[in-house]
Amino acid sequence: MMALIPILTLFAALGSGLMAGLFFAFSSFVMAALARLPAEQGIAAMNSINVTILNLSFGLAFFGTAILCLGLGVAGLMRWSDQGSLWLVSGSVLFLVGTIAVTMIFNVPLNDALAVANPASPEGAVVWTRYLAEWLPWNHVRMLTSAGALISFILAYARQAG
Repeated sequence: MMALIPILTLFAALGSGLMAGLFFAFSSFVMAALARLPAEQGIAAMNSINVTILNLSFGLAFFGTAILCLGLGVAGLMRWSDQGSLWLVSGSVLFLVGTIAVTMIFNVPLNDALAVANPASPEGAVVWTRYLAEWLPWNHVRMLTSAGALISFILAYARQAG
């Protein structure tokens, strides 16, 4: 079983990197582009993204990485004296707290509020303004913690292989 840990660590690095890249795109240009649109169009575009992102490839990267992090974090704690264990635990905590928990606690409720907003109404414009102001900073957190998890898993793998 312990021979699987380096392979699982590589998959956790890959998943963390994929998520960091996704969140980087939103932080760097996607949300800025959507913010330039009239509220009605921005809401429609973001709602479309929020629906279409729920697919197999995203699910594997997002939830699959979370499952790997649960296992790797436990393995790191149980075998604390092994090379790379600190990095396994660090990467797991970064991804589970900074990516998964932040998404569920902050980003998803904002997405849900946007989904029920009437894009053509003045209230919809207020929801959109609030959404842009609140969603993006939490996305920055997800980007940074996913990138931190990626780095941690790379360091864990380097210690395991060394």
